[in-house]
Amino acid sequence: MQRQHDRGASKNRNHFIEHKNRSRISSDRSVGRHEVWSWKAASKESLCLMWQKVKVQLMLSMSFLTAVFWYCRRLYSFLAQLLKRWSNYLQRQLIRNLSVLPEVDLLGYSAREWKGETKQAKQMREAYEELFRSCHIKYLRQVRRDNYSVIRAVLFQIFSQGIPFPSWMKERDILKLPEKLLYSQGCNWIQQYSFGPERYTGPNAFGKLRKCMEALKTNWAEISATRDHEERGSMCNTLFSDESKEYKLYEAIKFIMLYEVVEAYEQIKSRGKPVHNLFNLLFDRDSSSDPLSFMMNHLNSIGDSICLDQVELSLLGYLFEVKIRVYRLHRFNTEEFQVKYPAEYRREWNEIALLTEDDHYYHIPLFRT
Repeated sequence: MQRQHDRGASKNRNHFIEHKNRSRISSDRSVGRHEVWSWKAASKESLCLMWQKVKVQLMLSMSFLTAVFWYCRRLYSFLAQLLKRWSNYLQRQLIRNLSVLPEVDLLGYSAREWKGETKQAKQMREAYEELFRSCHIKYLRQVRRDNYSVIRAVLFQIFSQGIPFPSWMKERDILKLPEKLLYSQGCNWIQQYSFGPERYTGPNAFGKLRKCMEALKTNWAEISATRDHEERGSMCNTLFSDESKEYKLYEAIKFIMLYEVVEAYEQIKSRGKPVHNLFNLLFDRDSSSDPLSFMMNHLNSIGDSICLDQVELSLLGYLFEVKIRVYRLHRFNTEEFQVKYPAEYRREWNEIALLTEDDHYYHIPLFRT
């Protein structure tokens, strides 16, 4: 009996111990699951907090980038408008300062300039129509109406066509011509040389002439070496919109004419090699029977009160080795409607064309086939 009681007690203890162990295992499992849940919850919460911060930063960055983009776009638009206005202003200034204007329609120019039904207006319109129809001249470039007009028109075409130095200029340094004339040939009277409207310079003439020669040589060499036609045209437009640079070129040309007249005069006196017939025509004039009278009565006034006459235009063509074809509209329906200067020229010379209504002011005709 006692033995059965002990067995029951032992069995109960075993059940209690087993139940206790199961409770402990269940509790341990519950604690583990709770710890895993707590870690996941903490991680999720941390990620949410981090995302909230990143989201705020992203929104701020996007807002900043949007503002920067809008500002840059407005700034670009403003700068583009400013650049466009500045470009238009410079273009207007350039055109206003240009001494050789952009090309215009020939017949349109004729209709604007020669309105009315007077005899002269009708004749001029007919002359322009003849140029358009028979000579294939469709456009013209107007040249500033001053007493440098013909020199400007000739030099502009030499530069714009890229015509190189004449042969004699390649062999001689034109920078030394003032010094040679003054010291080697004893022509101290060149101190009376006048630079267009600047009537008297005295001892300063030599220095000013050298600067003019330097300007002509430098610009001619630079422009003639430029092969691209558009680039050369742009260089010409820039040069012929600066009066101070322009006038130096024209005065250099005037001095070269004087130098060649002195050379021809010395050859005639020494009975050296024959000179071109145009020099005989020049010295046959009472007003230019020698180089000094030629300078005082003709060259000094060019650019100031007079323009080149026909003999001097021939001299200009001869010196630069170009054939100058002139359309003289006031001589329409006569043999003098088209004239070439000089009358004697070499076949290999380049040709340039001028258009005049009065033998005083000249324009540049443009051919189109």
